[in-house]
Amino acid sequence: MNTSFKALQLKARHQVYTLLNGHNLSRLHGEGYDFAQLREYQMGDDIRKINWTVTAKLGKPYIKELHANRELSIVTALPAFDGRLYFGNGNAKQDTMVQTAMLIGYAAQWHNDLFSGIAFTQIQVLAIPPTKHLFQIEHFIQQLHETPLLHTAVETQASLDALFGRILKPSLLFVLHDFLEPIDLSLLAQRHEVIALVVRERDEETSPVQGEVILHDPRSAGTEESCIGKGNRQRYLARLKENDEKMLAHFSQHDIRYVKIFTDEEPVTKLLELFR
Repeated sequence: MNTSFKALQLKARHQVYTLLNGHNLSRLHGEGYDFAQLREYQMGDDIRKINWTVTAKLGKPYIKELHANRELSIVTALPAFDGRLYFGNGNAKQDTMVQTAMLIGYAAQWHNDLFSGIAFTQIQVLAIPPTKHLFQIEHFIQQLHETPLLHTAVETQASLDALFGRILKPSLLFVLHDFLEPIDLSLLAQRHEVIALVVRERDEETSPVQGEVILHDPRSAGTEESCIGKGNRQRYLARLKENDEKMLAHFSQHDIRYVKIFTDEEPVTKLLELFR
């Protein structure tokens, strides 16, 4: 185990056992009942239980069944764990996501809840089944920390569609992504309580670079010479604003809570906003 990862572990443990102590993840649930299952409609079922959003997406009627919320199942998902996490001179977004996933894992284990994690990379899917064992949680987080992502690419929506089939038990689902592209979480929100964790670099929202530049694509390894002037910068900021407005409308429509975490912030402080 390298020293940088060990330092992250010690820091996350201290934060969970002090700052997050008493802030149970179950407080995020708005109701005392949760989905027991989402299954196909059968003759005799109450038509009032039909979930029309899922029915429209899958082309056949589905109903939702409820049960009293007991043991909490917590899932941390990284649907596009690839080169997009590199920006500027480093991969600070990867580091922030690793820290955030570690905090959630430790908090789940501390409160005796089930934790599972899944990250879609270009080479493989990193995943652990629901567990309360600290060793398994830490092994998953270490894989996230050590996986090389530069010059790799993952299609986000395809990963989210695959995620729906992988998580069968209704869960508290944390989705870590930069959300710099349109993403549809509606299907997942029908089965799970989805929390969107928007991880970004501050410079991604200001576009400070101007003049003659050489742009490097961290996913494809391609390069392009360009001149970024005032007009280019304004168009970029306008498109970012449009993207974020659509993102927030999507979250609101499907009752998805969210928090934005910049890479120069402590993830624990932003998680506290949710737990409170």
